[in-house]
Amino acid sequence: MERNKGRDILFGLAVGDALGVPVEFRSRKAIALNPVKSMLGHGTHNQPAGTWSDDSSLAFCLAEALTNEFDLKNAAENFVAWMNDSYWTPHGSVFDIGITTRTAINELAMGIRPELAGGFDINSNGNGSLMRILPLILFLKDKPIEERYEWVKKVSSITHAHIRSVIGCFYYTEFALLLLNGSKPNNAYKSLQLTLPVFLLDILEINPAEVTLYDRLLTQDIIQLKEDEIFSSGYVLHTLEASIWCILTTNTYADAVLKAVNLGDDTDTTGCVTGGLAGIVYGYDEIPTEWISVLARKADIQDLANRLNEKHKS
Repeated sequence: MERNKGRDILFGLAVGDALGVPVEFRSRKAIALNPVKSMLGHGTHNQPAGTWSDDSSLAFCLAEALTNEFDLKNAAENFVAWMNDSYWTPHGSVFDIGITTRTAINELAMGIRPELAGGFDINSNGNGSLMRILPLILFLKDKPIEERYEWVKKVSSITHAHIRSVIGCFYYTEFALLLLNGSKPNNAYKSLQLTLPVFLLDILEINPAEVTLYDRLLTQDIIQLKEDEIFSSGYVLHTLEASIWCILTTNTYADAVLKAVNLGDDTDTTGCVTGGLAGIVYGYDEIPTEWISVLARKADIQDLANRLNEKHKS
């Protein structure tokens, strides 16, 4: 039976996110004394077990826009509704939001065009667009690469418009699309090393200094790096590298997301970004049932996943 790709993606990212919420901002060293092995409650944000963060909320807001004829304005309106009216929150209130994302959503609320709302400056390169962009791949899957890039750029720019964030989101969605089409993670990684530098540098003519920042993914072998060489801050480059490293160095959904969360620091986002990829690789049925059973609003997520999958069936 054909897998429900919407379900793989949405539950994959939300479970990874929820595993990380209770230990967000804790250092790797502190977590190592008592590693995350299961779905915990309370902790950093004092939320019940199974609570996901703004990462999943905004991914769900994007997914809702993708269940209709996709329009950037609809996604932007959903983001505003989340921040101001608690739309797609796990328990009816927003308990975590990044500064860059808050600033951009305030711009949206004042009527700024979505693709111009996000920060363009070099300090606006947190992981706030990377964490929410994965549902977009179902909309992108049959489009040529140039069009895929343009859509990723627009969707990232709702909150994060700097080229560094756009490249991070584009790498992530291209990697995820290869997984969606059945590639093994290591094959997807090697494939992008052949295609993306050429596309970014020769076709798009992006500043080489920005592309070079992604060398550990584009030209090196990140699998060979030890854990202390992988960073897990809220910087877009760190989150992307950590998630790809976790996927490439594990063999199950559970191992991938636990490895991500136990890296410490921005645990919910590293868990979310890794979890979305792991959901595609291993499928919903490989996510531990005891984690799904406590997930906030799981029936609503299932409904959204069904609508998303139906809209974008191949």
